[in-house]
Amino acid sequence: MKQDSEKSVKLFHASETKIPFPDLKRGRKNADFGQGFYLSPDYDFVTKWAVANAYINEYELNLGGLKIVEFNRSKDWLHYILNNRKLKDGLDADVIVGPISNDTIFDTFGIIGSGYLSDDELLSLLMVGPEYKQLVIKTEKARNNLTFVEAKVFKDYEKTRSELKIEEEEYQKEFAEKMTQIVDTDD
Repeated sequence: MKQDSEKSVKLFHASETKIPFPDLKRGRKNADFGQGFYLSPDYDFVTKWAVANAYINEYELNLGGLKIVEFNRSKDWLHYILNNRKLKDGLDADVIVGPISNDTIFDTFGIIGSGYLSDDELLSLLMVGPEYKQLVIKTEKARNNLTFVEAKVFKDYEKTRSELKIEEEEYQKEFAEKMTQIVDTDD
């Protein structure tokens, strides 16, 4: 995440509407980083979430004075996501930054919930595929530091869908290979 001398960062959010003032309570409580407003500094990643005729909302977030927790792909990140899936968000933060979990997260966490995978095995599965960064606005204080810049209609939906389909197929193949390695070493 690039920051300038004023400690601000450019962020994006895909939506069916323009969102000049986000509602922090609208999102799912059991998302990766709990309830809040999810954004990314990666424009290309955000477009992957866009539906046809979506808006790409652009914001500037002033990071000054905010309590920020940043994760990388690690056991701390894994356990924080697992806790959020169980509605146990225990972090005191205005903003949380870190990798987005992959699209098979529900299947993967379903496997670990059954006791089949260890934390190390689960983490190795979550390392598969590209790493995209997300940022979640958790508090009113952080939302008040978020400035709406503009919202533009996303016009490359079909192209992005084609690219995403290829990426998902590659990801599924790599995930299956990694899972096979885990199963083979457990025998």
